[in-house]
Amino acid sequence: MDRTPVIAVLESGILTLVLNRPARLNAMSNGLIEAMNRELARARDDADIRAVLLTGTGRGFCAGADLAGGGTVDSKAAEPPDLGANMDRIFNPMIRAMRELPKPIVCAVNGVAAGGGANLALACDIVLAARSARFDQAFVRISLIPDLGGTWFLPHTVGDARARALAMLGAPVPAEEAERMGMIWRAVDDAALMDEALKIARQLAAGPTLSYAAIKKAIGAAATNTLDQQLDLERDSQRALGRSADFREGVAAFLAKRPPAFKGC
Repeated sequence: MDRTPVIAVLESGILTLVLNRPARLNAMSNGLIEAMNRELARARDDADIRAVLLTGTGRGFCAGADLAGGGTVDSKAAEPPDLGANMDRIFNPMIRAMRELPKPIVCAVNGVAAGGGANLALACDIVLAARSARFDQAFVRISLIPDLGGTWFLPHTVGDARARALAMLGAPVPAEEAERMGMIWRAVDDAALMDEALKIARQLAAGPTLSYAAIKKAIGAAATNTLDQQLDLERDSQRALGRSADFREGVAAFLAKRPPAFKGC
């Protein structure tokens, strides 16, 4: 059993979550996913948490689901496994919680992100990767489909043609190429990864969290909204944000030429 599959540290408004199964390249066991779901619920409910930073320990970010003993698949079962049941129970709730979290999530991909691990990273809001990292949609090698939102994230980040090729060929994508094709925000030198990720997380934690929540909601809705629907959503969001104390503080700080002090209200 994993002792601490996810290390969680809260400091200065940033909840840092570190996937912690280095002997398995942080492959996702049931215990790891359940720990992630608990921490995401905590991030949702705790007003002191203003941003989340996700990374991995050791030489990999996440090697996907643990097929060799993490409880996600029983390879010795007499009957074929119901992979969808576990997805409904813990995997899909995790991705939904990440996308619906009204706070920004920064991901620092410190090594290989394979299978579900790649899509776990893509579920975050701002993704940085070490130059030595790579993203690998490995599902087709075991006759599966990209999950954890992979078939949604890929076309929306890299386009239909690239998404189809990445899913069907299972070719690994180095971090710098992932940046060029728009899959991630930025590839950075390995030694600078955590400093850069923390810099962004600190900026977000000090920023207007109400605005970030509205941005996440609006961008998520844009995939299915018509332009008219999106304009209405923007109108409603601006109306609500315009009544907030943070908007008043932002305008006052702009006029006074001083840094704003946002409170999330």
